[in-house]
Amino acid sequence: MKRRLSEQSTAGEIEALARDPGTICAVKDITIDVFPGEIFVIMGLSGSGKSTLVRCLSRLLEPTAGSILIDGVDLLAMNSRDLVEIRRHKFGMVFQQFALLPYRTVLGNVAFPLEVQGVDRVVREERARAMIDLVGLKGREAHYPRELSGGQQQRVGIARSIAVEPDLWFLDEPFSALDPLIRREMQDEFLRLQRLLRKTIVFVTHDFDEAIRLADRIAIMKDGVVVQVGPPEDLLLHPKTEYIKAFTKNVSRARVLSARSLMRPAPPGLHVGPRSVHAKQRVFEIAGSVVHSATPVSVIDDDNAIVGELHAADVLDVLVNEA
Repeated sequence: MKRRLSEQSTAGEIEALARDPGTICAVKDITIDVFPGEIFVIMGLSGSGKSTLVRCLSRLLEPTAGSILIDGVDLLAMNSRDLVEIRRHKFGMVFQQFALLPYRTVLGNVAFPLEVQGVDRVVREERARAMIDLVGLKGREAHYPRELSGGQQQRVGIARSIAVEPDLWFLDEPFSALDPLIRREMQDEFLRLQRLLRKTIVFVTHDFDEAIRLADRIAIMKDGVVVQVGPPEDLLLHPKTEYIKAFTKNVSRARVLSARSLMRPAPPGLHVGPRSVHAKQRVFEIAGSVVHSATPVSVIDDDNAIVGELHAADVLDVLVNEA
């Protein structure tokens, strides 16, 4: 007979069950921090535990043990009523399945979570229209899901999830069911929205190229364990295990390395010149302008302040070594 755990189970009982050869741990021994305003990507191969982890973080699944702290409050200590409230007001969720209500229009779908909150109809529809406009679907408010393409349906799902202005946004492989071209467009749209909204985002994917495009930091999972956490450049340049090394082996360095990772210190008093690149831009995006510049190119941050300079030789080294 399999042993079962209850809310009163001791740490020793939990540890003993985890060591049992018949026990399969979906996620185990994981400690991560997600910083305000960042896109934190969880990735790994199928079955690695990434979707289970994000469902634990949102408490759609009940973790066997541990704690989930949001603004210092333990999500696992909340009663059902408080949990419902935090999901309604602080969480936004988008999953691979669009889960739109087929009998509601685009406007009705986007306004639905506000309706559940008890928001006045005029107010919620005004808010819903603003979100529909934000995701580029203005003019389709009266359409039903069956009248939309897959990409448009996913935009409705995204608009619905941010209508409540969540503090924390969970996205579990939201673009994986889309065609490659539409997927790329949705990634661009997602990044545009993040520049506008600056949400704290936990994003699950199995696609390393997608993770590179979107992530501030990446957590790579294997067999229910987080193997390494860091910015994309760190995973490529400083893999901690053979698994991470193999995972990133065929990744294009030009698509991972940023201007910040290659830049040199800028001379004192340097002013932003006619050519500059953002510190977060990838090498493949800026290679042309840097290589063809007769002088080093300024590297700037979000405040348009110079944080370094980029030399053509350093960019060429990346391109030549990759070739």
